[in-house]
Amino acid sequence: MAAKKGKGGEARRAELGEAVQRALLTRGLEGLRLRDIAEEAGVTPAAVLYYGDLDGLVHATYQQAIERYSQEREAAADRFADARDKLAACIDNGVAGGPEDALTRLLFEYWPRCLRDARAAALDSALTERQIAVYAGILVLGQAQGHFTLNDPPRLLAANFVAMEDGYQMEVLAGRRTRVEVISALGAYARAATGYDPASRS
Repeated sequence: MAAKKGKGGEARRAELGEAVQRALLTRGLEGLRLRDIAEEAGVTPAAVLYYGDLDGLVHATYQQAIERYSQEREAAADRFADARDKLAACIDNGVAGGPEDALTRLLFEYWPRCLRDARAAALDSALTERQIAVYAGILVLGQAQGHFTLNDPPRLLAANFVAMEDGYQMEVLAGRRTRVEVISALGAYARAATGYDPASRS
């Protein structure tokens, strides 16, 4: 992978980002080596270094995963005008498909680094806040439309949704719960938090 600028360089950087993702999902963050990324990309370790060191490449990959995850969820909710449909779409889009859900696994592979790396922690906080904002906006809209009855502040309820999702995601990725079970559990919380049952609109 020769060093190039312009469009060719951007394409090569994108290919390298995909190689980083594959290597992360195969080896895990703690066991990841520059050599693993090079092998996935089909280049030498020296060629990989042209685009950054191991920490920098992993950080950039995590940033991209956050953006993709957030955009997909926001787009899913934005398809609807009715807050009830938005809530159902938000819940549905936020739950991993199973243990092999690559995007969700990628986000959770990186999470332990947040405990001792301020830059990683800042990214994780940004992801959490972005998900809370989606839920909070839906809850406020649902209240204004007369569909939801909120007994607690919207942001608190939104933060609870995200915290539940995070906990359940680990169960799905570990194969201990199914996606259907988690969506049902989040629906039960939605019913308690808003007075509206997402399942009633299926």
